[in-house]
Formats: sequence, structure tokens, C-alpha cells
Amino acid sequence: MKEGYYNIGIAPYPASNWERFKQLVRRSVSLELLKGLWIVFRVMVKDPTHTTVYPAERLPLSKRYRAIHQLLRLAESGNERCIGCGLCEKICPAKSIRMDTELGEDGRKKVSQYTINFGRCIYCGLCAEVCPELAIVHGQRFENASEQRAHFSLKEDMLTHKEAIKLQKEFAGYGAIAQNADENIKKTPLAY
Repeated sequence: MKEGYYNIGIAPYPASNWERFKQLVRRSVSLELLKGLWIVFRVMVKDPTHTTVYPAERLPLSKRYRAIHQLLRLAESGNERCIGCGLCEKICPAKSIRMDTELGEDGRKKVSQYTINFGRCIYCGLCAEVCPELAIVHGQRFENASEQRAHFSLKEDMLTHKEAIKLQKEFAGYGAIAQNADENIKKTPLAY
């Protein structure tokens, strides 16, 4: 017998009603239920609990976790990164992204309305992959409980606040500038 294994004496399955009754009486008299509860209590006291107290403690999420979308701003100027190209709206398989654009005072295209229906979103990440400006990413916010579904689909809720631009982490995914980009630049013989 290997260490950590126990031999269990398994009796043959009762064939008649009389044998089933005898098995019931034998199990009741031998107090198998209390023996099982004693084993559970002994293990419970001996081992520490492995429970996370949720509101106070949170388990770390992986960097690849795809949760509620986040719209980023430019760190230098604080302007929105989104240029209104509409690629995220076109590639969304669930058709949960809706974008309306208009021309601003300076003649450039601006996003007037940007909403994501999180009831339909399947969190596939295609919108973040196709964005040429890295304006939309999946953030680490996964708590999206509310009484109204519309509370979490508005652009103002997903957009990084101007006060939090310094805390904004740059997305290091597809299309992002590498940390060692300056080292990878090849010198050309021509002086420009």
C-alpha cells in the first residue's frame, strides 16, 4: 500500500430488501455520519483556509484578461486618442459598438457619440486589436453590476479621466511601441 492511501473495506451491494435494512441499521448504529463529520472537522482545523475575502482582497488578474473596455487619452496633451475611424464598430462580431462622428470646428473628424452595449459584447478583443491609435483597450475593471445597463456603455464612463492620465498604463499589445524601440533603429548612411 502506498503512503497516503487508505484501504476501504467495501461490502457487497445488498441484493434483497432485508439485506438493505440490515445495512441501514448497521450504518446507523456504527455512526458513520459522525465519523465522516469528525474527519472533515479534523482536516478543517489542521489546514488553513484558502478563501479570499472578496471586497477586501482581490486576486490578481492576468495581463491578458479581457474585461470592461477602456478608452485611453494621449499622455502628453490629454486629448482623446480615438480618431473616429470606425474600425472597432465594423469588426465587432456582436455589433455591440456604436459610433457617431462629426466635423469639429477645426475641420477634423471628432467622435460625438461612442457606446458599447455590454449586454451584447462577447469580450473577444477584436476592437482593441484593430484600433490603429491604441485608443480602446480592455481594462482590469470586471465589476459591472448595476441597476441600469446603460450605466456602463457610455463614452464618459470608459474614457480615462484627465486627472488619471498620469496613472494610465500604456497598452503593450499588438501595434504598441516596444520598450527598446530606440535600440532597434538602424542607422542609415544618409544624413537627413
